[in-house]
Amino acid sequence: MSTRAPGLRSFWAELPTAGRWLLSTVAIQTLGRGLTLPFTIIYLHEVRGFELGLSGSLLALIAVVALLVTMPGGTLTDRYGARVMILIGTSSMMVGNVVLAYATHPAVAAVAFALIGVNFGIVWPAFNALIASVVTGELRQRYFGVNFALVNLGIGLGGVIGGFFVDVSRPETFTIIFLADAASMLVPMGLLLGPLRHVHGRAEQPEEGVDHGPATYLAILLQPSVLWLTLLTFLAMFVGYGQLEAGFPAFAREVAEVSTRTIGFAFAVNTAVIVGLQFWMLNKITGRRRTRAIVVMAGVWVVAWAILGATGLVPGGAAAVIGVLLFMAVFAFGETLLQPTVPAITNDLAPDHLRGRYNAISAAAFQAGTIAGPVVAGLLLQHHLEGVYVGLILVGCLAIAGLALVLERRITPEVNGVGKTTETAAVN
Repeated sequence: MSTRAPGLRSFWAELPTAGRWLLSTVAIQTLGRGLTLPFTIIYLHEVRGFELGLSGSLLALIAVVALLVTMPGGTLTDRYGARVMILIGTSSMMVGNVVLAYATHPAVAAVAFALIGVNFGIVWPAFNALIASVVTGELRQRYFGVNFALVNLGIGLGGVIGGFFVDVSRPETFTIIFLADAASMLVPMGLLLGPLRHVHGRAEQPEEGVDHGPATYLAILLQPSVLWLTLLTFLAMFVGYGQLEAGFPAFAREVAEVSTRTIGFAFAVNTAVIVGLQFWMLNKITGRRRTRAIVVMAGVWVVAWAILGATGLVPGGAAAVIGVLLFMAVFAFGETLLQPTVPAITNDLAPDHLRGRYNAISAAAFQAGTIAGPVVAGLLLQHHLEGVYVGLILVGCLAIAGLALVLERRITPEVNGVGKTTETAAVN
């Protein structure tokens, strides 16, 4: 049987109607997030006057709250369906952004970030469960990859617009972008209340008396395959996305001394690389071990963070600008290897009726990494420990590669994306 991956047109033709609806609105939904993502810590520190360490801690509050609600959210997703939970989460996100737009005191900002955290904690497992309920088989990995590219398209376009629009001397420009982020939540709400109102994303419970594997969070997590995947996800988030919202912009501003416009362009570069290479990368990794793709990603990220660290040696000049942009390009190349693989492994490990819980564990690892990331970045950079910061991230990248190789021995070839097997669970 040929392993050649189908093209984009074939992929779209194979998608069910619900899958097409979800993909067709992703970029619009995430445009608002792109307006605020690169500039939130700058808004807190330079516009509202919060200390850099406090600003990083406030950003980490998003992940703290998300971590607290993720497990209950996963259970409720299995019970009531992904659609209901996504509606609840997006409503919380909308209110949180409105509050943040007018937050002149850390306590008010904390309330806003808590509401935003509720969204991320609920929607992460619910949305992945919804996708997995709509798209099955080998198409699922490709869906996760294309979805990720479209997410980044929206975020990148928002970053470019925000980079031209926001001005630290005009606080009202930041108010506007947070209100725009709140308004963007109307898109997924309209989709789920309209054309997708019948897609609940809930699997039928198995028959009583039949063993379908562990159902409690502790029992699921104690499976070696899930445990190693969870550790890998945490570390990838700590050295990756945990730094993009806080560590990278702070390093770029405080150490490399580049402008907010450069940071906005950097996120645009990130988007361009992901959108331009994601489908090509999906073709390259289809039929190959997902864990080996993660190992390659780790090596790519080592190069990326080394480039960013080098910008601190030439602050404020053209070399620093080039280095910041190049960092984002190389980092994005690594992202195209990560995003199709970890969600696919997670959902191929999960029984249908427990998919919310499995995705909740993955989301919890994600949130834990994004809790530690901004806090560590903020404290190290506030105390001018730039070398320690970059060195820590590089060690973390190497550890990701080691965890991926350990995970490879704990999952079946089917779960690892390289073949069919009669087993449906991981090799424990």
